[in-house]
Amino acid sequence: MKNETQDIVVVGAGIIGITTALWLQSRGRSVLVLDRNDGKPRASEMNAGAFAFSDIEPLATPGIMSKAPKWLLDPLGPLSVPPRYALQIAPWLLRFWRASRPDRYRASVKAQADLMQTAQSALEDLIRETATEHLFRREGQLQLYEGEREFRANLPSWDLRRAHGMAFELLETPEAIAAFQPGLHSRFTHAGFTPDWINSCDPALWLKTLTETFLSRGGRIEKTEVGSVSLTETYAGLSGPEGDISAGQLIICAGAWSHKLAATIGDRFPLETERGYNTTLGAGAFDLKTHLTFPGHGFVVTRIDDGVRVGGAVELGGLSLPPDYRRAKTLLDKAKQFLPALKCDGGRQWMGYRPSLPDSLPVIDRSPRDRRVIYAFGHGHLGLTQSAGTAELVAHLVEDTVPPVDLKPFSARRF
Repeated sequence: MKNETQDIVVVGAGIIGITTALWLQSRGRSVLVLDRNDGKPRASEMNAGAFAFSDIEPLATPGIMSKAPKWLLDPLGPLSVPPRYALQIAPWLLRFWRASRPDRYRASVKAQADLMQTAQSALEDLIRETATEHLFRREGQLQLYEGEREFRANLPSWDLRRAHGMAFELLETPEAIAAFQPGLHSRFTHAGFTPDWINSCDPALWLKTLTETFLSRGGRIEKTEVGSVSLTETYAGLSGPEGDISAGQLIICAGAWSHKLAATIGDRFPLETERGYNTTLGAGAFDLKTHLTFPGHGFVVTRIDDGVRVGGAVELGGLSLPPDYRRAKTLLDKAKQFLPALKCDGGRQWMGYRPSLPDSLPVIDRSPRDRRVIYAFGHGHLGLTQSAGTAELVAHLVEDTVPPVDLKPFSARRF
């Protein structure tokens, strides 16, 4: 990055940044992408590969804060806060509690459902436009429950899906479940099947394909560490170790690091990280027919190429604490219990950072400080799912046209 001026600069080459860059490029804009790229596999590459359009319920549900003490007592549970991080995250947890109030919860569900509808349509457009149907599996998803009590307790979430027009089938016998996925432990007696669920064959390959498409159409990606943003009367400026750059419009899609850049122009966001863990097993690990979700345990089992990835859970632990790979092992041990034929030898562990805001909604908006700066971050564990929809909405902001959904719930000013 040498001193230069660009039409549009996107900061971040993860799935949100690259999809946004490609979307703008398709509208005739010249786009430069800047990325820190430290060489480590990123969340955009190592996630479960799911386009979870039916997941419209926020993490902050009514009554969830009554469970907070358990988070500290069970460091390997599905939702945890490391004790040494508890004081630092306290302000975020306060906002999280406020977001769980019934009125705000209902508003978040509505906003999430609207964004999901846009994202699903935008993804189908992107698949057609890039001729990449072969990179996807349309095998649905099973959400599994241990007994009728857990199933009944989760019926309100299925009522939400029904209210927003989402297709599903409820299964109430092990035999009905086995028709979709043989080999599950008999403890799982009830389930919900969502047929419109989509998975990428490999999220790393999907990101690579979009990146190569962007480059083949004349786009540029430069590896650099962007240190700060500055504003002048004419341009939004970026400073880094290799020089400065000026942008007619600047789009910040830097994931869990986005709030650090925003802070350099005075925009403050309560962004935290959902540290996610997984283990990827090789070919032949299990004959998986559909994506499996175990909501009571906070993890999923999904196919990646010919292998299996076991991962999930939420550890609210920031960017600095070292990984606790006991969490990945705990998930794998549970998966072995739930899928007795699962072969767990030779797995590869990973931990990544998922940018999370207290109300589970991303920021998709112009900066309150300057209209030339646009934010698109904070998608939590739904970045892959909402990437194409976010790109479409950012394009509306860039072009100053009317978006297909109300952007107020995603406002940069709401905090």
